[in-house]
Amino acid sequence: MSGLAMPKPDDATMRRRDEIVADMRIIVPGEGVVDAANSMRAFESDGLTAYRQLPLVVVLPQTVAQVSRVLKYCNDRNIRVVPRGSGTSLSGGALPLEDAVLLVMSRFNRILAIDFPNRVVVAQPGVTNLGITTAVEQEGFYYAPDPSSQIACSIGGNVAENSGGVHCLKYGLTANNVLGIEMVLMNGEVVRLGGSHLDAEGYDLLGVTTGSEGLLGVVTEVTVRILKKPETARALLIGFPTSEQGGQCVADIIGAGIIPGGMEMMDRPAIHAAEDFVHAGYPLDVEALLIVELDGPSVEVDHLITAVEAIAIRNGSTTCRISQSEQERLSFWAGRKAAFPAVGRISPDYYCMDGTIPRKELPRVLAGMRELSEKYGLGVANVFHAGDGNLHPLILYDANVPGELDKAESFGADILRLCVKVGGVLTGEHGVGVEKRDLMPEMFNQIDLDQQMRVKCAFDPNHLLNPGKVFPQLRRCAELGRMHISGGKLPFPDIPRF
Repeated sequence: MSGLAMPKPDDATMRRRDEIVADMRIIVPGEGVVDAANSMRAFESDGLTAYRQLPLVVVLPQTVAQVSRVLKYCNDRNIRVVPRGSGTSLSGGALPLEDAVLLVMSRFNRILAIDFPNRVVVAQPGVTNLGITTAVEQEGFYYAPDPSSQIACSIGGNVAENSGGVHCLKYGLTANNVLGIEMVLMNGEVVRLGGSHLDAEGYDLLGVTTGSEGLLGVVTEVTVRILKKPETARALLIGFPTSEQGGQCVADIIGAGIIPGGMEMMDRPAIHAAEDFVHAGYPLDVEALLIVELDGPSVEVDHLITAVEAIAIRNGSTTCRISQSEQERLSFWAGRKAAFPAVGRISPDYYCMDGTIPRKELPRVLAGMRELSEKYGLGVANVFHAGDGNLHPLILYDANVPGELDKAESFGADILRLCVKVGGVLTGEHGVGVEKRDLMPEMFNQIDLDQQMRVKCAFDPNHLLNPGKVFPQLRRCAELGRMHISGGKLPFPDIPRF
């Protein structure tokens, strides 16, 4: 795996592989266990295909009881486990380990309940993001977070990565739309956090687990909020001579108190790739393209369209097209939704990054990325959720050219360092995984990382769930000062404890 440091395989586990596979077949009978190398090849990577590794064995449970038994079995025998949803993660969060059971949740694919009066849906984690909207759209409802991979990505994976999408600016990320989960801990215990109500009392454990990247437990059920489809939704397609002008327009729209349903931006390489791919009618003579969707009552939308047009003109826009039908609005979005595969047609490989910055820093960061592109001699196509400052630079390279993957990784790391430098963060929705793991010290000091590790230890004291991800250094919980009991007596017994 291209120089990526991962946990050293446990020799004892590797020697017992045949025994482990046999035991897994007892726990998950039928076709729930895959152990042949050729068959496991389909699971060797997630969406970050630069890194690949065959797992010890692939297990596809169908019931919560099976998930619980698998985890308890592995916990009792010190066997690592890597949870996986649909495998669309772009940060290597579901990258298998050589000595780990790959626990694939794709057979948990049923919607369990739809409650229109209370506007909630209860789904198993293998249901696709788009599948939830499809199940409720006949009654005029939809599920708001909509990653570009929504046709394939699972709702359980969305919880693991706290996914967003083009409409997260107004309607929030997964964390803002998930009301409750059922989760199995590494020791096999089944717990419920939250529910169909708005908020739960006590610690915000639901907030802790949403975005935890499979390090704390395995989600087996998700309760989400659904929304009524807006009365009207129209989109503007606005072109600018420079990316800096487009970025400034984004800042000015938000500064004016306008919160669009979605606001996306693409630069010239991404515009041309998307237009060649889907023929959405994008202008090809601009350096930056802004898609602004406004939704709500029709009179409000009409007023906001006029306001956004005026802001765009003040920022030097050279073209502005307003959707006149639902079909035209969807065609505007079709190019943006297909931008990633479209870029795949103009470059043998691309490395998709994910960093978030303050909106006002967009012009500065876009200029910085151009300088880095020249430094590394690699092209970059920019597609991003401009409204919330979530950048998705696509670094273009050819893996068949020696050294180009290493250059792409260094280029990406410098982009993320730039994001942190201007007051941003390492990730907006893709997660840390293995991709940004070694950059965590750029954003967090050792005290911060230790505190995060203590949360991990509270859920998974033996560090068996998804090791090698997120934390730049593998350490035992005891190294963080976990309490030791000697002779049946607590140290400092006079100190009050909760």
